[in-house]
Amino acid sequence: MAGPGMLLVLAWVGAVLGPIVCAFMIRRLFRGRRIFLASSLGVIAALGWGLGVWAFLIEPATLTVRHVTVESAQWRGPPLRIGVISDTHVAAPHMDVARIERLVVRMNAERPDVVVLLGDYAGGHEPAALRARPEQSKILRGVEAFRGLSAPLGVHAVLGNHDSWYDDAAISAALTRAGVRVLDNRAERIARPGGAFWVAGLADMHSPRQPPTVSGTLRDVTDAAPIIVLTHWPDPFLDVPDRVALTLAGHTHCGQVNLPLLGRLVHASAMSERWACGLYDEGGRKLFVTGGVGVSILPVRFRAPPEIVIVTLRAAKA
Repeated sequence: MAGPGMLLVLAWVGAVLGPIVCAFMIRRLFRGRRIFLASSLGVIAALGWGLGVWAFLIEPATLTVRHVTVESAQWRGPPLRIGVISDTHVAAPHMDVARIERLVVRMNAERPDVVVLLGDYAGGHEPAALRARPEQSKILRGVEAFRGLSAPLGVHAVLGNHDSWYDDAAISAALTRAGVRVLDNRAERIARPGGAFWVAGLADMHSPRQPPTVSGTLRDVTDAAPIIVLTHWPDPFLDVPDRVALTLAGHTHCGQVNLPLLGRLVHASAMSERWACGLYDEGGRKLFVTGGVGVSILPVRFRAPPEIVIVTLRAAKA
């Protein structure tokens, strides 16, 4: 975490010293009667400073609550309010246990029927054995903070690639201690008034134990009730059959930086460019990709604000 952490420190230094340095340079140019150059430099410097402060210091620390309605021909029964949280990356810049606790409170205020967690709870790329004890403790305490989530139909989770790199067994155990059902290539039937449904969770694509398998996971489904598939990566959506009402994914961070005109320059996986952010309809098959909350590699977000999501899944209109 030294690299991203150091970049964040430099961002703070630039935020404080940038205006002072620019003011000194512009003042010297004005004294030399280079008024046009001084004015142009002032505008460019102010714009660059403002964008940098926003992208490195302000936007990554915000939280948006996005509301999305999905109509699916495969859904039956009353609408279902699904709370979606992904990519918290605890111990990465901008993310600590206190922030997880705050977003848990914010999610509970939305009163979802069920909450799903879509992976990447650990920040950084190093395995747990190479982390300092305080950082290990911080990550596990951040995961266990999900015990505060409240939803009548429970909290269900899958793991992400950062969890596989860190220690997937330790992350899974922390989720279990928090009362979260971890679905690793496994489906569970959830009963509710108006009709049951299945939640099927896929293993992480970097899992040290097993690859994600859509067909194998859906073999757990034993009746005709609707199915919701959870996956950290959007990539397995390629194999999701028409039978599934909705697939939910994270991982992409919505590009993390979304530039005007140029768009998203970085894509987190092979299919993240095709399914980068938001709701997709592929011949009636529904996929929603959330941008998640945390940051990875660079401590920056620009036009890709951190978000938790309330997805309302309802039957398609006749």
